[in-house]
Amino acid sequence: MIRQFELVERVKSYDPGTDEDALNRAYVFAMKAHGAQTRASGDPYFSHPLEVAGILTDLKLDASTIITALLHDVVEDTETTTEDIEQVFGGQIARLVDGVTKLGRLELQSEETRSAENFRKLLIAMSEDIRVLLVKLADRLHNMQTLHHIPSEEKRRRIARETMEIYAPLAERIGIQGLKDELEDLAFAELNPDGREAVLERLEFLKGKEGELPAKIVEELRGNLRAEGLPAAEVLGRIKRPYSIWRKMQRKNVAFEQLSDIMAFRVVVNDLDECYQALGILHGLYPVVPGRFKDYISTPKPNGYKSIHTAIIGPERQRIEMQIRTREMHEVAELGVAAHWQYKQDAQKVDGRQYRWIRELLDILEHASTPEEFLEHTKLEMFQDQVFCFTPKGAVIALPRGASPVDFAYAVHSEVGDTCVGAKVNGRLIQLRTQLHNGDQVDIITSKAQTPSPDWEQFVVTGKAKARIRRFVRMKEREQYGELGRQMLQKAFRQEGYDMTEKALEGVLKRFKVETVADLHVLAGKGHHSGREVLEAVFPGIKDSGKTRGILSIARRRKSKTNDTPVPITGLIPGMAVHYAHCCHPLPGDRIVGIVTTGKGVTLHTIDCETLENFQNTPERWVDVGWDVDEAERVFTGRLHLVVANEPGSLGSLSTVIGKNLGNISNLKITHRSQDFFEMLIDVQVVDAKHLTNIIAALRAMPEVTAVERARG
Repeated sequence: MIRQFELVERVKSYDPGTDEDALNRAYVFAMKAHGAQTRASGDPYFSHPLEVAGILTDLKLDASTIITALLHDVVEDTETTTEDIEQVFGGQIARLVDGVTKLGRLELQSEETRSAENFRKLLIAMSEDIRVLLVKLADRLHNMQTLHHIPSEEKRRRIARETMEIYAPLAERIGIQGLKDELEDLAFAELNPDGREAVLERLEFLKGKEGELPAKIVEELRGNLRAEGLPAAEVLGRIKRPYSIWRKMQRKNVAFEQLSDIMAFRVVVNDLDECYQALGILHGLYPVVPGRFKDYISTPKPNGYKSIHTAIIGPERQRIEMQIRTREMHEVAELGVAAHWQYKQDAQKVDGRQYRWIRELLDILEHASTPEEFLEHTKLEMFQDQVFCFTPKGAVIALPRGASPVDFAYAVHSEVGDTCVGAKVNGRLIQLRTQLHNGDQVDIITSKAQTPSPDWEQFVVTGKAKARIRRFVRMKEREQYGELGRQMLQKAFRQEGYDMTEKALEGVLKRFKVETVADLHVLAGKGHHSGREVLEAVFPGIKDSGKTRGILSIARRRKSKTNDTPVPITGLIPGMAVHYAHCCHPLPGDRIVGIVTTGKGVTLHTIDCETLENFQNTPERWVDVGWDVDEAERVFTGRLHLVVANEPGSLGSLSTVIGKNLGNISNLKITHRSQDFFEMLIDVQVVDAKHLTNIIAALRAMPEVTAVERARG
């Protein structure tokens, strides 16, 4: 256990002007507060905050952070309060301790929910001061170092998974590579001990077989660099960590023996010019491995990391990875955000809000509906390889591998994503689902009339994009279910001669377990409660007057009464409150009927659809619906069944006729073919039934078309 004077001396070694008195007071305060408490290992509990403080001194952090580490558990595990800490150490320390303090036992539904809620609160705290995250990472590292003392295997594996999925990526995001590697390796040892042991055995065999090879490579590289005019260049060699090797074996699906870059070497030089000079020397002396060059100096990683990466067939004909960087870059690569910590300046200048990725996580937090959804999107945001793309003005946008222009648009700004209608990549117009590559210049085309498409969620990969799209879909769904439910309730009330009023519905909210009339509308729109149920709740003594019976017969004719018009269908996104049946593909102009499906709203069928026979015995599920006049401005899909002559040019003539009649083929499937004829189904985008009828007439006039009719079923 680190002694009091040793801790103070560690901090003074890199910050001579540190507040010794405050450090001494924090040491004594925490030791007295924890008293005789012990850990699972049997060690005094105070040894844990002391070790956490020791880890942070290795990162050369300021006295306030070290004091926070010493005190980070006293509020939860002792009778000490945040007010006590503020009184003794001041407001800044109290806020930091409050941000880092482990959260009390949350009464949540599951361990996953609890983990998500803990992380949500940590994110909010670290967004105010990044030092909260630094202490939390050191806290997690020491807990992982002592994980083997926890008797429950299930608990150990849960902590290890959380470390691998959340804390290691967080350490990488702030650039503390050593801490990230150690967290991953400790979690790997718990989650896959056999895999780790196998990698270690192979590494031991490699060391025995190749002996002094790494030292020989270092010596030759250093000699060549000095001979070519870089006498101060340092060359450092290392063997990669077991988890890093394992992950590469999994990603490339290769055996250990097939990996040729287990060893990595660094060249550390004085300045930027020498970085490129060293690169030129190495590329001039040794063959270069194609496709392995990356310049993170001209395009740094989001966490501030800078280096030139290359791979060469180096000394002893070994394929080796090289990283070339200045001493300052090396410090940032090892210590990340801690290397930038200006402990002599006002702490407000080092604020978590300067990190774009934290702002993006906060944006995801704002738009996620549940803690679990937030955690899912957060993992997407943090735990992926990256590609670097450019805006037309040259700004760099870092995205996960596999990202699309929609992900890029949301990374630029949430509003740009919401209004994105198209994109140009390297000057060419492309599909929004196209995957971006390193170095692509992306120009997003926007329109104020555009809104996020639910289809985007199928191909976006960033957590921010998924969260925004899902939020829009949730809002639109609620809006549409609410409007549909309101119209259905109005119709039910009107059929019995009553007016539906807010006051009447407010009286039955408790019965339906909702808080507002709007919530009741949504439930009705989703089909959880029928209009008749709500009507009977408002007027318990009402008797069936017969007006609500025989909905089937009502639906099969268009009524002319002005006081009982069908529910209008307008302005809806297909697949939300209203679904268009795939068995009959209803179009504006068709006579239609709606079938209520619990939890999904209403499915529209044409009045002659054979599927309706399945609902003959459930008339309460039938809803009389009609097209709104505004539907003419929208596009719908009609399905055609055709028999076409099998001869050159038939398909071209077919598409030409459809195009001349302002239709658009969205899908085509050949269902049967013979030597003389093709039988096919074609989906055509039209504005209404009359439009589709015109297209059918034009197709029947073609000599190549033997038969055409509207497809049913």
